[in-house]
Amino acid sequence: MSAVTTAPGEGRIDSMAAKATGEGRIGLRANARHISALVRRNALQIKQDPESMFDAVLMPIIFILLFVYVFGGAIAGKGRLEDYVNYVTPGLMAMMGINIAMAVGTGVNDDSKKGVMDRFRTMPIARSSVLIAKIVVEIGRMLVATTILLGMGFLLGLEIKTSVVDLLAAVGLSVVFGASLMWIFILLGLTMKTAQAVQGIAMLVLMPLQFGSSIFAPPTTMPDWLKTFTDYNPLSNLADAARNLVNGGPVAHSVWMTLGWAAAITVVTAPLAVARFRKRS
Repeated sequence: MSAVTTAPGEGRIDSMAAKATGEGRIGLRANARHISALVRRNALQIKQDPESMFDAVLMPIIFILLFVYVFGGAIAGKGRLEDYVNYVTPGLMAMMGINIAMAVGTGVNDDSKKGVMDRFRTMPIARSSVLIAKIVVEIGRMLVATTILLGMGFLLGLEIKTSVVDLLAAVGLSVVFGASLMWIFILLGLTMKTAQAVQGIAMLVLMPLQFGSSIFAPPTTMPDWLKTFTDYNPLSNLADAARNLVNGGPVAHSVWMTLGWAAAITVVTAPLAVARFRKRS
């Protein structure tokens, strides 16, 4: 029996994959094992390159300080920054998901250029398991960013006016929507030629969605055409749902709209991303 030197985690993937004879015959149990092994591999990569966590750690600190102290006084009024903290922090939870999701696309594109994806495509594992493992690890990074954001929010005066359960529901809703967006960026990462192209397209789409929403300011003062856009913007639904879960208020409509958007995005883009990944083999 010959010994083979592999990267951390890849030997385990190979041994498990050898039991399968083709992607179409891989059962759910085997697929779950493949995803688990790939998650471990991706987590080891982060451990070996801790700088890859800088965006998840520093981004929430910079954003909340920037928006609270630049816009807080103008929107909430002088001496009422705590009110704006309670307004903007739940909205920024949605923004964390977007920015982490964008990083998935650039990461997939970089892996493709380095030949990592080619290595995975030669193995008898489900193509979806490679992409799902990426999403699982990025959800972990999203939770780290959200935890730091909430910690900063509490330091600046954030007050939970409902309950811890409602706060956790707001976090969960943000994670679900953020995970759905990751499929879009994975598709972009597999389609665009460079990581810069992925970032460029993402910014062109995300900037209007972020600032044309209720994340940073109430839409009541916006012109009618922009207010209409804001009302149908899925980021507004997510921000409103998270905000009402934290501060109290009606949540049913916003929650169901957010879940509906997340489901629709996933149903449309996940199969396209997997098909694109398979096509490149």
